[in-house]
Amino acid sequence: MSAKNVDVIEYPRGTALEQTLDPITTRVIAGALESIVLEVGHKLTRMAYSSVIRESEDFGAAILDAQGRQVCECPLSTPLQLGPIPGYVRGINQIFAERGQAWHEGDVIMHNSSFHGASHQPDVALCIPIFHEGELVGYSVTTAHHLDLGALVPGSVGIVDATDAYAEGLQFRAVKLFERGEPNKGIWQLLRDNIRSADMVVGDMEAQIAAARVGARRYVELLAEYGRATVEDACEELMNYSERMLRDRIAELPDGVYRATGYVDGFADDPDPERRLLPVKVAVTIEGDTLTVDLTGTAPQVAEKAINMPLLGTVDIAVYVTLRSILLDQATHEDMPQNSGLVRPIRIVAERGSMANPVFPAATIARFCPGNVVADTLMHALSPICGDRVSAGVGNLKVIAYSGLNGEQYWVYMDISEGAYGGMLERDGIDAMDTLYANTRNNPVEDIEAHYPLRVRRYELRTDHGGAGKWRGGMGTVREIEFLAPGMMNLEGDGNDYAPWGAFGGQNGSPGGVDFVRADGSVEPLPSKLQGRRAGAGDVIRTLSPCGGGYGDPLERDPELVLSDLLDGYLGADTARSRYGVVLAGTAVDEQATAALRERLRGADAAEHRPPWASVPSGTVG
Repeated sequence: MSAKNVDVIEYPRGTALEQTLDPITTRVIAGALESIVLEVGHKLTRMAYSSVIRESEDFGAAILDAQGRQVCECPLSTPLQLGPIPGYVRGINQIFAERGQAWHEGDVIMHNSSFHGASHQPDVALCIPIFHEGELVGYSVTTAHHLDLGALVPGSVGIVDATDAYAEGLQFRAVKLFERGEPNKGIWQLLRDNIRSADMVVGDMEAQIAAARVGARRYVELLAEYGRATVEDACEELMNYSERMLRDRIAELPDGVYRATGYVDGFADDPDPERRLLPVKVAVTIEGDTLTVDLTGTAPQVAEKAINMPLLGTVDIAVYVTLRSILLDQATHEDMPQNSGLVRPIRIVAERGSMANPVFPAATIARFCPGNVVADTLMHALSPICGDRVSAGVGNLKVIAYSGLNGEQYWVYMDISEGAYGGMLERDGIDAMDTLYANTRNNPVEDIEAHYPLRVRRYELRTDHGGAGKWRGGMGTVREIEFLAPGMMNLEGDGNDYAPWGAFGGQNGSPGGVDFVRADGSVEPLPSKLQGRRAGAGDVIRTLSPCGGGYGDPLERDPELVLSDLLDGYLGADTARSRYGVVLAGTAVDEQATAALRERLRGADAAEHRPPWASVPSGTVG
């Protein structure tokens, strides 16, 4: 592959300070910075109108320095909102340079361009420059997912049939909502005229601005208290520290190339064969204290489908979050500052025009679930050398945008059906979790039913479907939501076609599913991605989350843990016997019979003792 056909993300090594700031002052300033962004996050959630910000916490808040490097971020939020923020600011500055524009005190910039650093079109950044003594010293930024921005159908997820970026809704390329403190009234009116649920969405944007202003004000107060030079030296040292810690962990790994392939649910009935099978290829190269993630071989960008992933804003964040989790959080178990220093040891390579690096005007609004496949496949690639820190295959999420009309006013609601983690060394997979780079919360049933013409009929763990293993895969959920009035839904999910992979002798997890249950009781299976599906009062959407893969030989699972799962209703007696080789005598383990059965199962064809979904294809490693 020639260099002109690939893009590479890489950042220079940090530069050591001539005179290191004392560690106590550095940590005090680190704590003050985190307090600032925590306050910003709390204020945003308290002021927000929509449940996606108020309850799900699908937002980001960060402070950047004058170079656009992230020095702190709000830990309440999701990595997929926080991680792209430096890219937003770089994109804004690139556009400003092309236009000959400049920052002024009192400006507020709105930006959501997926090809200038944004994660995808619904995630809008409101950016405020921070001035101190007349000089630009940084940026206070909030991002948030907005539930409608004027796309071809209501809602801002699952718009998989968008033909290009313009079909995804309003495009904001470094737009000044305020200039030198004065509102741009024309832009505000344009927003209200082109957004279906304008009061809610515009109210959320106003909350973002108010919260970002708090961050800017608090940062200026910090500079006044400690002095600009001291604060900036502390930020530099914190970034260098994070970089050193990650480089040290990378250097402990054996040099080499490690590969894996994962798959995004394709479009089975599509006449274009390139849209039926959508591989994600990952090759990890470790050289000393530098790690390269090469996505060469990933499927070409998908024309007229919105599942392409921005390289900056989605793919890079999936890579950074996964590597931080495996190499730092699971290895050091200590507080590690999250800042731009952590990206310096990592290179990312992707072919231009691929699903992992699309070319404008490709549609990207439904990039979330494919990005999770990137993260899961990266973890799979590292499993041979990080087996004590990775989980088995992860069950992906489903996100549904529900909408309808109340008179002439639209209502829009976004619902997240959790996935599940695979088993890990010494622990079972986490059940019903918003996985990998997401980290958003579910919405309380009471909040949904109080605000929308929807009823949650069923919400429970999907038992007896986790991958069998010495440490079993986590359970997803079964969720049924009924329309109480005519409406519409868009669906963005993955994991219906491919099972989460089992690790080190563990069995695959189970794929997910979606059913449309009509008011008359008839059931229609649905694909994992669709848009504009209409429903009548009494119709129900049932989502089945994928369940995580198992870790280790299931015949080595402690029989008492199998008994505990059975008594808790997590698995049935047939599963305990056929997959784990555990025989019960009442509510106790028959140890002698269990030992004999396990001996027979070890000598039998393992395929005879696996459930139907255990043979469903998953990713490959090697």
